Amino acid sequence: MLVLTGIVSVQVGAGVAARLFTQIPPAAVTGLRLWTAAVLMAVAGARPLRQSLAGLARRRAWRDAAVVAGFGLTLAVMNYSIYQAFARIPLGIAVTIEFLGPLAVAVASSRRVIDLLWVGLAGAGVALLTRAGDPAGTSHRVEVAGLAFALLAAAAWAAYIIFSRATGRRFPGASGLTIAMLVAAIVMIPAGVTAGRGALLRPGILVTGLGIGLLSSIIPYSLELEALRRVPARVFGIWMSLEPAVAALVGLVMLGEALAVSEWAAIVCVMVACAGAARGSARPSQAPQA
Repeated sequence: MLVLTGIVSVQVGAGVAARLFTQIPPAAVTGLRLWTAAVLMAVAGARPLRQSLAGLARRRAWRDAAVVAGFGLTLAVMNYSIYQAFARIPLGIAVTIEFLGPLAVAVASSRRVIDLLWVGLAGAGVALLTRAGDPAGTSHRVEVAGLAFALLAAAAWAAYIIFSRATGRRFPGASGLTIAMLVAAIVMIPAGVTAGRGALLRPGILVTGLGIGLLSSIIPYSLELEALRRVPARVFGIWMSLEPAVAALVGLVMLGEALAVSEWAAIVCVMVACAGAARGSARPSQAPQA
């Protein structure tokens, strides 16, 4: 229930963000999500945050600072690129392509021959997505741009996993994530403010941005953390493979994004590939780090 609730929360937040694109550009929505999430996390973890920052300055731990800064930059790129993809292609397709990032990390850390099957299955799913026609009738150029942004989000998600692991080893609790979120929020200021301008000060926009930050960041992060305390990382990874299907359903219900049969088949291919790779990607000794 924790995992499923977190997945639904993330995708409903994505649906709310996609609706907000009609009022402000995706870059501004990205900024609102990161700014609200960063403020909430900083307030909730103010004391550990101060201690971690003071420890960095006292020890002059520049390598640790570089790692958490890279983590924050990765967060900014991941959120920016996936929102740009949402603005151009259906939600379910964007999330499906984004899932290639965790799949690549899982396969890269494995030595099993069967993982080649999962790579091939995921590749078949992506091939189906690139060949499928867009139900909304948008141009091929725009669709290609959406796919490119989704692939960039996938690469950023893969880097997110690596940086998250490295940050967790260097910072206690959630202080590293909080610092990274603050870095991401700062990085998004130029693009977000330029895109949103005065609209960012409208009360309705601010309240919606707060809701997106809660639904897409605060709530799922908390639920996933609690879930990982109760189940092995391998099982968690398999359950998370439900996310593309939930994204497609949210896109259908909230945004009216009807997918073709070939697109649903592509989503299933990537989901099965992710579940298969997650099932054997980590040995029991690696589960806590994963």
